[in-house]
Amino acid sequence: MSADVLFSDDQILVINKPAGIPVLPDGWEKDAPYLARELEGTFGKLWIVHRLDKVTSGVMVFARNASAHRSLNGQFERHDARKIYHALLVGDPKWETHIARHPLRINVGHTHHTVVDHAKGKPSETAFRLLERFGNACLVEAAPGTGRTHQIRVHAYALGYPLLGDRLYSAPETDLIGRPALHALSLAFVHPGSGEKLDFSAPYPADFKKALDSLRKA
Repeated sequence: MSADVLFSDDQILVINKPAGIPVLPDGWEKDAPYLARELEGTFGKLWIVHRLDKVTSGVMVFARNASAHRSLNGQFERHDARKIYHALLVGDPKWETHIARHPLRINVGHTHHTVVDHAKGKPSETAFRLLERFGNACLVEAAPGTGRTHQIRVHAYALGYPLLGDRLYSAPETDLIGRPALHALSLAFVHPGSGEKLDFSAPYPADFKKALDSLRKA
């Protein structure tokens, strides 16, 4: 199995998603492997609560029945679920913290990218906090207040600091990492059955850690 299981019971499945596999089939690659089908081969029917981009690694939760799905969907819609990402950005921001509120329009053009659109975009918010500076790059925490496709990637780009390796959003070529340097570090929510507050985290994958180590040594 390509995903590490962080937690499983009769209500939920929490995994550490690897980069490089989509959660659901891409519209133009219907026969390609995708994560939900792979996991259902082991755990039975799963309900999708949220998604990570194909190129993004980190914590995800699936519901294992309709009741758990309703509960988790409500938490995500109300923004009660807390998602924290770590990202490597190109450049040296002048701020220590910044909240990006650029309205976003998704699925634009043949590359299906997301754009800032002040006329037709939907309200979007990402809180950035700078963690480490490396001169021409930095490590940041990103906490999305909304869940638009590519939101963190586009907000970082709109601020002038695209994700390292994110060629779709104009990052320069790099040999440090072969994908956008974005990792879903932690996810907190209330268990749909017991009501217990849960908080899961996933370690950096090898490619993210290698890029970060290289920047620290430079």
